[in-house]
Parts: sequence; C-alpha cells; structure tokens
Amino acid sequence: MTNETQVGVLRERVAQIFPALQSDLEALVRIPSVSAAAFDQAHVAAGAQAVAELLAGAGLPEVQVLRANKPDGTPGAPAVVARRPAPEGAPTVLLYAHLDVQPPGDPAAWNTDPFTPTQVGERLYGRGAADDKAGIVAHLGALRVLGDELGCGVTVFVEGEEEDGSPSFRAFLEEYRDLLAADVIVVADSTNWKIGVPALTTSLRGLVDGYVEVEVLEHAVHSGMFGGAVLDAYTVLARLVATLHDDGGDVAVAGLVTAPEPLVDYAEDALRADSSLLDGVALVGTGSIAGRLWSKPALAVIGIDATPTAQASNTITPRAKAKLSMRLAPGQDPAAAAEALGEHLVKNAPFGARVTWTTKETGKAFLAPGDSAAMAAARWAFATAWGTDPVDIGVGGSIPFIADLLEVFPDAAILVTGVEDPDSRAHGANESVHLGELQKVVLAEALLLSRVAQGL
Repeated sequence: MTNETQVGVLRERVAQIFPALQSDLEALVRIPSVSAAAFDQAHVAAGAQAVAELLAGAGLPEVQVLRANKPDGTPGAPAVVARRPAPEGAPTVLLYAHLDVQPPGDPAAWNTDPFTPTQVGERLYGRGAADDKAGIVAHLGALRVLGDELGCGVTVFVEGEEEDGSPSFRAFLEEYRDLLAADVIVVADSTNWKIGVPALTTSLRGLVDGYVEVEVLEHAVHSGMFGGAVLDAYTVLARLVATLHDDGGDVAVAGLVTAPEPLVDYAEDALRADSSLLDGVALVGTGSIAGRLWSKPALAVIGIDATPTAQASNTITPRAKAKLSMRLAPGQDPAAAAEALGEHLVKNAPFGARVTWTTKETGKAFLAPGDSAAMAAARWAFATAWGTDPVDIGVGGSIPFIADLLEVFPDAAILVTGVEDPDSRAHGANESVHLGELQKVVLAEALLLSRVAQGL
C-alpha cells in the first residue's frame, strides 16, 4: 500500500483513530511504572498487563507476558511479546518499546502531576508520555491502521526495565530467540530533529558509569584541630573531578576515541533553548556542536554522597564518593574506556589520597549503515508522513541493548526511530510528547510496515 491514493487512505485512518490512541496513551501514563528498585514494582506488572490487553485488542493473536532472569539469578521485570506470524514468504518486523519510566523526581519541579496526563496546547504532559509510552502507542496505532491489510509478520516486544539498565535483556533475547527473530527491528525510543522535521538515528554513543571514591582519613577529625595540614575528602574529590576536563571543557582522559564529525550541525541558539542553558553560561568543548554531542566522549558527575548542610559538623570528612557517567563515541570499546577512566583517576589522585574506581554499567555505541534497504524504506516512510525528508542524526545518549540485538540477531536490519522532539524533556520534569508529531510517527510506521511487506 504505497501509491498516492493508498497513502491518503492511511493518513485519513490515522486521523480517525488518533483520539482513541491519545486516550490509550493517557491511560498508560496514569500507571506509575517506575522500574527503579525503590519503587513499587506492582505498577510495572500492571503496565505490562495493560500493554498486553491493548496489543491483543489490536488483532495480534499471540500475546504473552514473559520474564527472564537477571545475571544474579533473580527474575527480571515483565515484558510483553505479542505476535502475528508472517504469511508464507513474507518478512517479519520486530517493533520495540519499553513501558517502564524514570522516577518523577521533585514534584515541585513539575507544572502538572507527573502521573496525571495533561494536555496543554499540542503537547501531552506526564512521566512516560514521550519516553517511551508514546513508542508503544506508535506501534499500536500502526497495527490498528493496517488491520487485516498487514502483509508482513509482526512481533511487538515491550520490555519493563529499560530505565533500570535492562539487566535481563540479553537473557530474554536468548531464551525467547525464536519468538523475537525478525528481518527488521524498529526501536521506537529516540528523537526527531525538531517539530516538523523527522529524523533517523544512525549513531548512539556508548556508556560507562560507576563510582569514584577518595579517602584521606580513617575517621572524621576536628576541623579546627587539624585543618590546614589535612584536607577534607570533599575538596580532594572536587580537585580530582576537575582533572577530567581540560581548560576548554573537552574530556581529558587519555586513550578515548573520537568519531568523524557529523554531516549536519546543531545551531547554538537551538542547543541553548533545548538544554535550558542559562544566559551567560558558555558552551564547552571544541569542534562542531553536533560533534561534541554525538561524536566525542562526554563525562559528567551525576551524583555525590555528601553530608546535608543542615547536618554538617565541624569535622574534616574522611571520604567522599561520586557517580560518574561517561558517554563514548562510536568505535570506542567500553571496557577499554572504563579502564582508561580508572587509570586517569588513580594517576591524578590529589595529595596522595586513596582513590578507588568501580565500574557499574557499560554499553556499546551504535552506528547504523545509512544505505541499507531498510533504511531506504524508512526514509521514504518518514518523508511521506511529514512531507519533508528526514535528517540522519546521532544521539548523545545511549541505548546499550541495541548491541545485544545486533549480536543475537546479526542478520536483522535495525532502525532507530523517534517519538520525541527536542522539547520532550525525557527523564526530566514536565516530560511531554507533541501530539501532532506522534500522529505523524503512527503514519510513518504504518507506511514502513507496508513497504517492508512488499519486500526490501
């Protein structure tokens, strides 16, 4: 179904069913399916059941809620696998999304309740409205639009622990390999270029995170009695963290890879607006802005264990700990990057302080071929849905499980598509999805499935 008349039919169908899709998205947002261990995991299970019911209602005859074990042997979060087997000789497409969400954070930072979906203008606000319950709705909408005209096999895989690092993901792929095998895999968990301009994500940075701890004393001591000769661990940690970047703001860890510059750039005014950078605060790093975000390593302190100021006593703190998150350029081996970071921290220990680095999580970068048949089909689908050609982009964030998909299904073509836009604020307060863009995503996915059914 790809001629102009048929495209018009699909476009009209999407418009007709979109109010119901929005209602389904709002119902999913109301489920506080936070996968972090500190939150009630019954909500994740409820989210999985709700997704299973929606997919069964979309005409998929095989729907299961399944689990696999984490590396420590404990059960992973529930995941939904819904299938319609391919007609004889037709390809199969695996549609991925995740139902779990990030913690809501400080309620005071939200303009609306995080788990009460609220429409303001063309945007729907709520935790998970964009990341990634909109991805679930995109798959659901494409299936409803095509109905019995779906000419290929489809498997929908919606996991429940992506925001917690997907600890059982690899085991799940291996245990249910036969259920999940596909010719094309669509990961609906990325972003578009801007409102009105779609994007295909062709690269993602890899990830290393972990903890650095400094120790200077066996126990706390009086700051007046010993201050001046003994430096507190917080100050030592601050001096150590300051060595991670050079004076221009580039990462100063030796041995890290830099990928080629992107073909498109990111305008400074757009970056400032999208990131909410305060007036007067300078950008850091060298090279193009897009290169800094997609093709070079980045390193951030994302947490510090510290005594609250209200509880502080006049003592010299004996130890301090920070969590570091390092993003890796495509082509970088995560194990080598973790080792390089650890070596840098130990080598640059201020004043002989004891420094310990512990790697927590690693993830490989992703670099997609830009000229595959699946990519060509996706470009056509996106251009048709939006009326403008998609932009090939990198994303500074990481989706480490894509490496697992590539290893378990090496012959599958992987497409990373977007449901978000630069103002979606995924993971932050006031997360939202632009409803007009989501409607285009539904149409684009329906068109893509139609094109794949005809053969790549």
